[in-house]
Amino acid sequence: MLAMSNLSSNSSSASSSDEPPSASGPVASTPITRAVLEIDEYASGLGWDQPARLFGLVDTARLRADEPELAGQLGLDEGSTPAPLTPVEQDEIPADTPLDEFLATIAWPGAVAGCAITVERLMLPPSAEASVPEGLDESGLVDWVAAHPDRQEVRMTVAVLRDGTRDSALRLREKDSPTQVLTGAGLVPGLAEALAATFEA
Repeated sequence: MLAMSNLSSNSSSASSSDEPPSASGPVASTPITRAVLEIDEYASGLGWDQPARLFGLVDTARLRADEPELAGQLGLDEGSTPAPLTPVEQDEIPADTPLDEFLATIAWPGAVAGCAITVERLMLPPSAEASVPEGLDESGLVDWVAAHPDRQEVRMTVAVLRDGTRDSALRLREKDSPTQVLTGAGLVPGLAEALAATFEA
């Protein structure tokens, strides 16, 4: 099992800003929504064509108390008023391992309140579903979608907490703006379930 036994100094915070991400973007009404939007904004700053990234979500107050040196490195000094949850980026996800298989190896220590992932995918509009050729295996389907003229590139950021709370954000490459980010708890249910399962080990 791969476990994050502690928060190392090599970890990086998705955002150390005292303000919610982009006042012109979606409203961060809950701690998990704010964390999702912080990660989306962080990923946006890295540009497109990026690998999937995994984050542990830690209680900021607890992080300050238990790991003051790390909290300082992440810009969470006592004088600031950061978000309730701090996203801490984990080690790189192996490129040669399917995402679902990798997530099945994850186990989190008790200090981690939740986790999140950001991943890029190709998607088609519902109108294209009727034209999917029959008999395609998973690899063939991926190739077919990649060649479809109506394909769209999307960045999905999904987060879950130990208590089952979840949220997600979707950003289309062709509408790459904070004001165009769609948020909602049920946007990527399969990925949310896979993340939730990492707390069941």
